[in-house]
Amino acid sequence: SYYEIGLGPTSIACALLHDVVEDTEVTIDEITYMFGSKISKIVDGLTKLDGLYNVDSPQAENYKKVLSTLVYDVRVVLIKMADRLHNLRTIGSMPRYKQLRIAAETSYIYVPLAHRLGLYNIKKEFEDIIFKISEPEKYEEINNKLKDSQKQRDKYISKFIEPLKDKLKELGVPYRVLGRPKSISSIYNKIKNKNVTFDEIYDLFAVRIIVDVPREKEKSTCWQVYSLITDVYTPIPERLKDWVTNPKSNGYESLHTTIIGPQGKFVEIQIRSERMDEIAEKGFAAHWKYKGNETRMDVYDRWLDNIRDLLDNSSSSDALEFISDFKTNLFKEEIYAFTPKGDMRILPKGATALDFAFDIHSDVGYRAVAIKVNNKLVPMGYKLNNGDKVSVMTGKNQKPNENWLKLVVTGKAKSKIRSSMKEERRKQGELGKETLERKLRKLKVDFLQNIDMLVEHYGYKSRPDFYFAIANEKVDLSTLKQFDVVGQKLVKREMEQESKVLKNKSVEVPIVKQNSVPLVYINGEPGDKYNYTFAKCCNPIQGDDIFGFITSNSGLKIHRNNCPNAMHLLANFGYRVVKAEWGSNISTNFVVDLLIIGIDSGPGVIKNIINKLSDEIGINIRSFNISGEEGYFEGRISIFVKNHNQVNLIIRKLKEIDGINSVERIDKQN
Repeated sequence: SYYEIGLGPTSIACALLHDVVEDTEVTIDEITYMFGSKISKIVDGLTKLDGLYNVDSPQAENYKKVLSTLVYDVRVVLIKMADRLHNLRTIGSMPRYKQLRIAAETSYIYVPLAHRLGLYNIKKEFEDIIFKISEPEKYEEINNKLKDSQKQRDKYISKFIEPLKDKLKELGVPYRVLGRPKSISSIYNKIKNKNVTFDEIYDLFAVRIIVDVPREKEKSTCWQVYSLITDVYTPIPERLKDWVTNPKSNGYESLHTTIIGPQGKFVEIQIRSERMDEIAEKGFAAHWKYKGNETRMDVYDRWLDNIRDLLDNSSSSDALEFISDFKTNLFKEEIYAFTPKGDMRILPKGATALDFAFDIHSDVGYRAVAIKVNNKLVPMGYKLNNGDKVSVMTGKNQKPNENWLKLVVTGKAKSKIRSSMKEERRKQGELGKETLERKLRKLKVDFLQNIDMLVEHYGYKSRPDFYFAIANEKVDLSTLKQFDVVGQKLVKREMEQESKVLKNKSVEVPIVKQNSVPLVYINGEPGDKYNYTFAKCCNPIQGDDIFGFITSNSGLKIHRNNCPNAMHLLANFGYRVVKAEWGSNISTNFVVDLLIIGIDSGPGVIKNIINKLSDEIGINIRSFNISGEEGYFEGRISIFVKNHNQVNLIIRKLKEIDGINSVERIDKQN
């Protein structure tokens, strides 16, 4: 995996040595003496990173520590990526709940990071292994179909390239042709999102033509190859992507097009040089190899500068906010805008006029009152275009507010706005605290002996929140007269205490388990010991792969492994995840919602569906809603089922009805 990521001997030595420092008496000073300062600095970074990474702390904190090493030495993160790839390749021996957590972590941060560093092969393998873990049956189904169709694809590529051979030979440059299948996970996403079958996907593979020419001839040669191909095959103009002239923000260079090939099939073509191909395969590491002695700031320099800026501004942000801001900087392409003096500023695509103000300087952003783009006043949330000339007017009394967060997309602007708002909130909180202190002095009670009781009594989570509410007159301090004063303390009157007790007894009713066999086991113990409920966001049923999640205030929730919220929960709060399994031989009924789409052939459609469910399968229907227009119908049906296998049987049976195009389970109950 180190070779695949593009790491050399130095990085491999560092990867081997960082365990030595962790697990033996060898010190960093000894590493420096034996291997030099370059290796010892990276080893020290890896050792500190592994020491900081704590599986018992919130994952977002761990990610922040991982990402902060980017600006120290990118090789630290690249080695960490290689380590994660190795972990995924050998994950089969781990318990399932650990596999899911590692897969979610990888999907949440390592996949977008691999994309941003140009490590496309690594990203593809990450995504495929994650898919294999989360949807093993679907993975195997697509993988087997790809294997079965391999010879057919090879024959098609040979047929495609045959009429081009003589033309490419006349061009007089060395070249090679590859046929690359799309990743299994991307094929599944197309099947799901476009509602098509495997055989209906036209771009299962791409043909890559790689030319071996000097750098100064790359661009012209790529376009010559494009011209030769389009002389033989008809191109689809809207599918032309020129990343040779304008590389992606992660350094990717290639000329992409789609043509109508033999048998009328659409074929994606990628044209690039050997240098471009190595950068596409190994990303960041290969990019530095070819950068040479160039003095201009390139795409990676600018990106790392943005990350440094984000880290510098993140001290007042919590880890989840930092990760969110960081991820918004991962995928964005770039635009170029100019100050009134003609200085160019590079911003992510989608950046707004207010983002531009913060990019100039945080004080300019804080005090922005109006913004002109190309000499015309625009809203602060106006999206900038390439070449825009932007001027910012400021006012000394201007302050950011919460609405500003909706007007910006860059991590820097969001971080600065949050920082300013937190400081303003702190100042107001001080005023609220002073108001409370004066009130308690008048009542002749001690502040410290009463503050925590008052915070709880008025329903706030913390002292700062309580102070801020007082400053904004959301707490009526005249209600303090409801308390009795005993010595230096405020004491709740008995009537209020009784009503509070009664109020607190109104809690969520736990699930009723109607059979003696436990419905769910939590960490190997009968679930009846826990106050658990089934999550409404995914509606799990017996047979679904599940996990337990300890919420902050709603007890234990049972989620499906492929729940829409699973990745976020597993990635950010893995320390709250517990193992959950279904009991055997349970007789509980579950409610499942299905979405049915098909051709509207008249009243008989509903009759056929109901007959299939009620008469043939013997299923009880809870509700059925159907709507249609212009020959198309969409039905949502709610049914009672025993388990996951029964749902699969029902879906198969419904698909047998003439006119039914698709049947799928809906995650969320309406």
